[in-house]
Amino acid sequence: MALPPATLRTLVGDLRQVASVRRVVMADGPEAGVEALVFSTGGGLDFWVTAGRMLDIATLSWRGVQLGWQSPAGFRLPPEGVDPERRFNAGFGGFLNTCGFDHIRQPAGGHSLHGSAPFTPARLTGHGEDWDAEEPVLFCEGEIVAWAYGAGGYRLRRRIEAPIGGRTIRLRDTVEVVGAEALAVLALYHFNLGFPAIDETTRLFLDGRRIAGPLELPSPGAPGPSVLHEARGEWASCCVTGGEIIEFRWRTDALPWLQLWQDLRPGCGVLSVEPCSAGRRSDGSNEVTPLLAPGEKRSFAIDVVVGGTDDPATNAPNRET
Repeated sequence: MALPPATLRTLVGDLRQVASVRRVVMADGPEAGVEALVFSTGGGLDFWVTAGRMLDIATLSWRGVQLGWQSPAGFRLPPEGVDPERRFNAGFGGFLNTCGFDHIRQPAGGHSLHGSAPFTPARLTGHGEDWDAEEPVLFCEGEIVAWAYGAGGYRLRRRIEAPIGGRTIRLRDTVEVVGAEALAVLALYHFNLGFPAIDETTRLFLDGRRIAGPLELPSPGAPGPSVLHEARGEWASCCVTGGEIIEFRWRTDALPWLQLWQDLRPGCGVLSVEPCSAGRRSDGSNEVTPLLAPGEKRSFAIDVVVGGTDDPATNAPNRET
């Protein structure tokens, strides 16, 4: 925000006129009852965080342009009776779906697609506008517990914040093993982009090196296979250029891989950027992940920056085409 809070307070009756987080409950159709937090940064970045669906990000728009992919099912919880192995597909949609923490990728070993945690309702512990911080931010915080007797589980504590007047979302997660047994912690952050954020000019760069694109949109072929790339450096950067400029930055100590997936068939049109914690073997299974004892934790950090320059070399250095 160009003006300091003290100056803004003299110009408006309520600072929420400039930037706000508002708590809403959806009331229509299969989304009825899903709670959300509506963020408006005052700088052109607006997004919804669904407390009713794991504090994931549902809609994301930049200066009025929608960036996230949405499914025809909306932002509902997966209905009762759906095949447990395919529960993720019944709720898939929105800008972010968090996957894990007992499993990621295809069903295996009794685990469902992308694990048992996705779409778990959160307990909201805080949200609002912090105008008194050194950097004024909008924020929310919450806790998600995915647990079953005899199988143990996980406690996720999540904080999402966005600088007021800015174009960045910061996601900070800590996952704790709860229960009596040691467990592996796996995580895959399923960021989903759709038209007009992606188009036939879209290219993707990992730390400046082109790894995908341009896209064929729509594509008559089948969904593309997942493609895995190793992320290097303390922070990795995946820059998506084309219809809009979106950059994903994440710490590689806990998320050393980037997986890409797409389904660009007519009527679908989704491109997924997926920082993840585990590599994949040739048979499609996850690489072995060390066990954490009960009470041990693993932390994850991801930033999303929208509205960069048109030059991927500026957004991600050391560009190679």
